[in-house]
Amino acid sequence: MPLLALPFPAIDPVLIEIGPFAIRWYALAYVTGLLFGWWYLRRLVSSPSLWGATRRPTALDIDDLLVWVTLGVVLGGRIGYVLFYNFAAYREDPWEILKVWHGGMAFHGALAGTALAILLYARRNGQNVWSLYDLAAAAVPVGLFLGRIANFINGELFGRPTDVPWAVVFPTADDYPRHPSQLYEAGLEGLVLFVVLTLLVRSGALARPGLVTGVFGIGYGLSRSFVEFFRSPDPQVGYIALDFVTMGMLLSVPLVVIGAALVVYARGGHTVMKA
Repeated sequence: MPLLALPFPAIDPVLIEIGPFAIRWYALAYVTGLLFGWWYLRRLVSSPSLWGATRRPTALDIDDLLVWVTLGVVLGGRIGYVLFYNFAAYREDPWEILKVWHGGMAFHGALAGTALAILLYARRNGQNVWSLYDLAAAAVPVGLFLGRIANFINGELFGRPTDVPWAVVFPTADDYPRHPSQLYEAGLEGLVLFVVLTLLVRSGALARPGLVTGVFGIGYGLSRSFVEFFRSPDPQVGYIALDFVTMGMLLSVPLVVIGAALVVYARGGHTVMKA
């Protein structure tokens, strides 16, 4: 091991194993993130002062929404990974798509699946879709934080080789010290973005539907693109162009553009979309 490198912590990716059943840190991160989101959204809708004259969902609406969001996250995340990150392999063995315990989820796919699920729920129940998007956006960074910590525990999605003092040698990679890019993402996409969105919500942003969603899109897109400079590209995809453009960057650009447009419209008092 190089002198300037930290040893990888010996944390078993499986938290509890009973016979054929195993609870993994990665699955626990998803469950905890969804439950936190449910609890946090119920708190936000129970505070009239945050909403001004904007109609807010009820706590019962949030209970129903949790089911839709869970399906959107799981199905969207899996389909997104299949289409954007490993389509050739899954085309050869379609049954592998169903084996989610083998890993393979994509945030951008989960985001798209969640957005579609919320849209369908809003139209079916006569809700303001952008208020629901804002609520979901306010909670998502916590799920991102937990998911990236789980990625680190699994020794996956590691960074590029480096000589920084906090480099880590991942046993799932090679003997080179690498950026712990999972922790970079946990910090930026998770903690920092959550703090920013929380301050925005507390300042009355929920009274302008679409504003929180827009800031989330900008914040996540910029954070993800920045960390991609330190993260190793997925081996089956590699670089998309110019020896530094990755699939993560490419998928994040629309989030920044759409997010900026939403912020402009929401701050101008425009109604972006009605359910």
